[in-house]
Amino acid sequence: MRRIFKNKHQIWFVLPLLLLMIFFIFGPLIQNIINSFYEFSSFSPVKNFVGLKNYQDMLKDGSISVALMNNVRYAVISVICQVGFGLILAAILEQKFLRKIAPFFRVVYFMPVMISISVIALLFGFIYNPQMGLLNGFLEAIGLEGLKRTWLGNPSTAIYATIAMSQWQSTGYIMMLFIVAMQKIPRELYEAAEIDGAGSVLQFLHVTVPQVRETIFVNILITISGSMLVFNEPYILTKGGGPGISSITLAVHMYQEGFMKNNMGYASALAVLIFVITAVVSIIQIVISRTGKDA
Repeated sequence: MRRIFKNKHQIWFVLPLLLLMIFFIFGPLIQNIINSFYEFSSFSPVKNFVGLKNYQDMLKDGSISVALMNNVRYAVISVICQVGFGLILAAILEQKFLRKIAPFFRVVYFMPVMISISVIALLFGFIYNPQMGLLNGFLEAIGLEGLKRTWLGNPSTAIYATIAMSQWQSTGYIMMLFIVAMQKIPRELYEAAEIDGAGSVLQFLHVTVPQVRETIFVNILITISGSMLVFNEPYILTKGGGPGISSITLAVHMYQEGFMKNNMGYASALAVLIFVITAVVSIIQIVISRTGKDA
């Protein structure tokens, strides 16, 4: 208490942010949890209390298992491609022999991040077109006609085609975060490793990776959290999770229940489910990664 009183002037610096968090994060979160115990529509002022009915309905909803599995696919593939490939790409661009041209490639790889998701969906819709798409055309040109597919019209490939679009757009962002972290690594560590006879690969494994461990954790956290909340890609590219529900995600399912079926109470329960899953996964990552502590 004495410490708080002594530093009470610091409270005024924290108060504006605290108020913003209460009004725009914690307030809506609590309100959404309350709404999940009611049954109501978007335009009705009346809410009917139904208790745990919305959560009981979730246990019978077959779309949730499909959506959750698709979110898991997003998370696993995104960690491998975005975090893994982004780390390798950043390490390559930080090599001495690429110093002069590295800025050009950074801009090139980061450009997809700045493009509207709607534009990217239109682009990939053309790439995946079964008749005149670039992907099927490329496979035919190299003699792999047997691999040609109706990528977005096939339930077994629609989700993976959608995930591929996300990797193309987001890898550059993760790469830039790694580059910033790598530029803070003391050059003396690389010089010492070079004196000990370590080549580029060993320097990457024993110097770069340990030094950017915190950034790896942050990027994995960002990637998995984003994968649990993914909405734009499947909604735009597959017209709401098609064909059928093969590419649906939890966020898309929540949107369809709330705004297309006008079942806002059940959509609120789905939002609570997404929040709980994301929070649990984040806590597990924090505990496993032991961020901020010596390994």
